[in-house]
Amino acid sequence: MQLASPLPKKRARIEIIPLIDIMFFLLASFMMVSLSQTHMKGIRVNLPAQGAPPPANPNVKDYVSVRVAPGNAVFFDGQFVPEDEVRPRLFTLHQQNPNIKVSISAEMMSIHGDVIALLDKVREVGIQKAGYQIRAAPATKP
Repeated sequence: MQLASPLPKKRARIEIIPLIDIMFFLLASFMMVSLSQTHMKGIRVNLPAQGAPPPANPNVKDYVSVRVAPGNAVFFDGQFVPEDEVRPRLFTLHQQNPNIKVSISAEMMSIHGDVIALLDKVREVGIQKAGYQIRAAPATKP
């Protein structure tokens, strides 16, 4: 025969609300500590002061497009220049702006040697910023 105990049987319970409070406290503490440590890891940088950019001279070019056509015909920004005037024109452009950029393009039937000769003239006058304009060849059907 089993007799029931006059004292009610209590089961153990885990209270969640105090655990949530503790988790929020720990989260806030870790965030404050991590934010206070970021100042020690920073590097001092002297940033430039805000100022107006220097006025650009509209007469000085900073870019010129040079195209080589078949027969060693050279065009500066669409204007034909005879072969004996190419080097003086490049020299004048370099004198006006030492940082001028030259973009060289060639038509499909022009000779590779003419393009290289033009590039040599660009380098001879002292222009350092030269590049090529390249377009993809049209697709051919097999």
